[in-house]
Amino acid sequence: MPLKLASAVLDALAALSPVDCAGCGSADRGLCTDCRQALTPAVTPRQLSDGTTIFTALRYEGVARQTLIALKESGRTDVAKALGLSFAPALARAATPGAEIVAVPTSKAAWRRRGYDPVSLLCRKAGIELARVLVHDRATVSQKTLGADDRASNLFESMRARRPLHGRKFVLIDDVVTTGATFFEAARALREAGGEVVGGAALAFTPRIFGAQRALYGHSQNTP
Repeated sequence: MPLKLASAVLDALAALSPVDCAGCGSADRGLCTDCRQALTPAVTPRQLSDGTTIFTALRYEGVARQTLIALKESGRTDVAKALGLSFAPALARAATPGAEIVAVPTSKAAWRRRGYDPVSLLCRKAGIELARVLVHDRATVSQKTLGADDRASNLFESMRARRPLHGRKFVLIDDVVTTGATFFEAARALREAGGEVVGGAALAFTPRIFGAQRALYGHSQNTP
């Protein structure tokens, strides 16, 4: 759709259902043009401390952070398509022949609060089919204020596979990678059930954790 026509369509929709931009708060657009541009992915391979390579699409700051928070905490499911488009190239880079894609499961408490799973929603918008093999096995506390060691302790043995997974390969995905604790626990659950974890992807990474580290191969791949 031509840019001018797309803009006119968005203006018409805004008149019918006024909404503020999830990225910057400006009036009358779910995501304004500048914020959509800010969600252009820069797909980068990063290495977790256990050697697992994950591909990330965005830095968890600024517009990306505000938009993802809006999706997860404010019910702004209208931004899921834009975030899904940002996520898709990272998922494509992480894909491995013969491997299934499995998302870190949302907790029961989060599901009750939101009524949806943000990561699954992003994947649907990106046209990605998920393998439903992981579930939460016990309650955990919020990770937001915890350090790396406490995050790992909080999550340890909190997930399990629904069934034996012998002979199956998996690519793990999540919305944000901070210390890697959530990835590690999900990977542990998959391996304990006999599965093999061959890589991962996240929509965004936390710069304060990964900012001082060089991405694998020393560069990122910008994706329009």
